[in-house]
Amino acid sequence: MKAPSTADARKSLNEHVADKGMELYAKYGPQIGWKVLQSILLDRSQVRYPCEVAFTAEGLQEGEFAWARPKGEAPEQGFVIHVHPLFMTQLGMVPHLVLYHLVAVNYGDFATPDDAETFGAAALGMRKDEYYDIIVELADQLAGSGSA
Repeated sequence: MKAPSTADARKSLNEHVADKGMELYAKYGPQIGWKVLQSILLDRSQVRYPCEVAFTAEGLQEGEFAWARPKGEAPEQGFVIHVHPLFMTQLGMVPHLVLYHLVAVNYGDFATPDDAETFGAAALGMRKDEYYDIIVELADQLAGSGSA
């Protein structure tokens, strides 16, 4: 029997994250704001490992809106999703940014930006291109903000 190719594995993961995103939307949608996001982060059927959000630019590269930092060597130790402090005043948009990074929390380094977009869009009940445009608009706010 032929082993699945990397392309097959990537396609399978993308289909899986789409299904998980739709599952999250069915459970928590259609309005996923800051308070609902807190419930999602505690739900181990949706977020595999403990996660918390911190509004800090710690570890962010220039132009990066957020990143998921492991708290230790093992994923079971949890993650801190660092969100650029600029977004503290836009709590309604923070779920868009955090959902993008939950794919890395749940699936590690094998997950791609395409998987993150697929998951985020499905979780928020929108088209992928619509979600992508929102993410780009949010990231563009960092240009000229004078920080990472």
